[in-house]
Amino acid sequence: MIQDKDVIITGRSSGIGEAAAKLLASKGAKVVLGARRKDKLKQIVHELEKNGGRAAYQELDVTKPSDNDNIMKLANVDL
Repeated sequence: MIQDKDVIITGRSSGIGEAAAKLLASKGAKVVLGARRKDKLKQIVHELEKNGGRAAYQELDVTKPSDNDNIMKLANVDL
């Protein structure tokens, strides 16, 4: 059911967020990650892609409406 779906995960570039990203990518979802730690996001996306997953990332502060709009665009979600 998750195959070919776009999934946005925000605020967690480790722990549960990282684990969810790995699981969802392994099931065929395109994972879009957003958090403040850009270096960690880049590392996770590289690992997901290395294992055949589809992923993207964006530095994100969820308190900024423009950041939220931009991550939605990155995930191809209609605003």
